[in-house]
Amino acid sequence: MKQGGGHAIFTAECSHSFHFHCIASNVKHGNQICPVCRAKWKEIPMQSPSLDPPLGRVAVNPVGWPQNDALMTVVRRLPPPRRDLSRRHVVPLFQAPEPGIFNDDESLDHLPVIAESTNASDNSSLRTIEIKTYPEVLEAPRSSSYDNFTILVHLKAAATVANQSSSRNHASLPQLYQNPRAPVDLVTVLDISGSMAGTKLALLKRAMGFVIQNLGSNDRLSVIAFSSTARRLFPLRRMSDVGRQQALHAVNSLVANGGTNIAEGLKKGAKVMEDRREKNPVASIILFSDGQDTYTVTGAGANKSQPKYQLLVPLSMHGSDNTGFQIPVHAFGFGADHDASSMHSISEISGGTFSFIETEAVLQDAFAQCIGGLLSVVVQELQVGVECMNPSLCLGLLKAGSYPSRVAADGKTGVIEVGDLYADEERDFLVSVKVPAESSECETSLLKVKCVYRDPLTKEMTTLESDDVRIRRPEVAGQEVVSIEVDRQRNRFQAAEAMAEARMTAELGDLPGAVSILENCRRVLSETVSAKSHDRLCIVLDAELKEMQERMASRHVYEASGRAYILSGLSSHSWQRATARGDSTDGSSLVQAYQTPSMVEMLTRSQAMLLGSPSTQRLVQPVWSLGSQPKPR
Repeated sequence: MKQGGGHAIFTAECSHSFHFHCIASNVKHGNQICPVCRAKWKEIPMQSPSLDPPLGRVAVNPVGWPQNDALMTVVRRLPPPRRDLSRRHVVPLFQAPEPGIFNDDESLDHLPVIAESTNASDNSSLRTIEIKTYPEVLEAPRSSSYDNFTILVHLKAAATVANQSSSRNHASLPQLYQNPRAPVDLVTVLDISGSMAGTKLALLKRAMGFVIQNLGSNDRLSVIAFSSTARRLFPLRRMSDVGRQQALHAVNSLVANGGTNIAEGLKKGAKVMEDRREKNPVASIILFSDGQDTYTVTGAGANKSQPKYQLLVPLSMHGSDNTGFQIPVHAFGFGADHDASSMHSISEISGGTFSFIETEAVLQDAFAQCIGGLLSVVVQELQVGVECMNPSLCLGLLKAGSYPSRVAADGKTGVIEVGDLYADEERDFLVSVKVPAESSECETSLLKVKCVYRDPLTKEMTTLESDDVRIRRPEVAGQEVVSIEVDRQRNRFQAAEAMAEARMTAELGDLPGAVSILENCRRVLSETVSAKSHDRLCIVLDAELKEMQERMASRHVYEASGRAYILSGLSSHSWQRATARGDSTDGSSLVQAYQTPSMVEMLTRSQAMLLGSPSTQRLVQPVWSLGSQPKPR
């Protein structure tokens, strides 16, 4: 079948193509089945008075969607791709060959470096991080010893960089940087394989339009599109008015076709980051796919070997225990057919998060939540150190989820590599200490916490120390009162461990066993101190475990959504960072304990745009400083 010649071509979501006038008569009589593969179509060819289809293509309407639905207004406003009218087909926007080295990134406007004291302990107004510690009990009898005495280390990042001391001379900065935030280098790696044809691609373009509109003029964006191969649509470019228009134009030129080569897309995205001449303080990659990589990784074969998902991730993106993560990949799996295991592995290896977008309607909200965080980084290269303050003590386990951690050979010190924190983000780590009995002391000093981190704007390193963590050692203790803060976090770690175990059991084919693991965890959590106090986190954890049980009701349900739902939950809990889960990113969803005000603000913008609110035009202005925005609704 040849395109052109005046015959419009309809490409169905199953990737089979037909002459429009042939298939239209078929559909007109209510037949929504592909004549080739017998797949049932959700999107049907129809004439649309509100949208002029491109030459050689036809309008597609999602079944049951009105043509004036506000969801599609952004896509309609995008400038059309350039056409060569003499040849009667769409001309690709970027036809020039790619350079061998991607060192053509647009130059930055540099922030002046402001010299400040590097010890924040002397001045609380300079603190970007708040440290709190909670021993599991405040007093323990002198005669008692503990093999696993637990201490909670709680960290919270400042609301914004702008909340720092007024001694920082922000008045000397250019107007753009009043109430500044750290600018971002963002590379989006987008799946445009044949399965993305129709509404999926239109919604992806709309979501990318939202991202482009909400990046500031000092943020830079590059877009990689991949199917069977990968191509850089444009180099890292500042999102000025001109850059924004060019980016919108490039995204609107995308056409779905071909297979799914995730590894090639990530390789090209990593190359953009590696080859850039200049670097913004924050860098991240967003990966979006609705399918499975069929080029680099294959599923378990006759030998039942596990797929080697690490082959999908360029070596430069792999984190290490010593250096932490360089460029995190935030992966978004779309629909029932994506490979959740590979997307989750990619995010874990690189230090990013995995989000599961179950329904088309929340695609833009999922992107909005992610960039709401990326546009609010206030701490970088955070390293949390713990040190025993008593020679008779030694450290046990450091419970830190997916964050790399290590304990020294002598058991006296330990380190957790945390990396970036968004504004208002919190982190909770459990430190286990072996505490011996005391002969005469009335008090035992346990440990001290030290945070070392980099300010993303000034580049300066800051050190912040906590007070010593102490417990009283009376001769005879009164009634033991367990810290509800410690108990709450124990429950969170226990729930996450149960999720991981249940997922592994389900992968072995034992769904009843997986459901039983989750049920046992729910029963244990219900007997804890925090659960009996009706703690909100415990209520949310129980609801989350129950939802996972329901998504393991059958092999079909587990394959369609259960696996992805559980993996996105594990990602959220292991990094203590919000992810999109299932069909919701709003406040009623089960896992919004990690959402920050900056994420909520960006979600509010997204939802206002989707609803066609009169305030939409105001809301989609670039975010210069999230700290200067109104409080989230």
